[in-house]
Amino acid sequence: MTRSLAQELPPGMAAVALNPGILDTDVPRIGFGDAAAAHPSPAQPARAAVPFLLSLGPEHNGRALDIEPAW
Repeated sequence: MTRSLAQELPPGMAAVALNPGILDTDVPRIGFGDAAAAHPSPAQPARAAVPFLLSLGPEHNGRALDIEPAW
């Protein structure tokens, strides 16, 4: 879907699929139990996402990116 959207955007814009990694939310708690607490809360990668996304350019259009190394 991201690649399809990327093809429809005007020049200078980009659409990316952003993977934050495993976060401590309800879904990992079901699979990992108490071990899910070892992963960050959603707030940590959310704070890192804004500067990370602002650093991207048209050359990233349509790509799947991991944010985990950025935080």
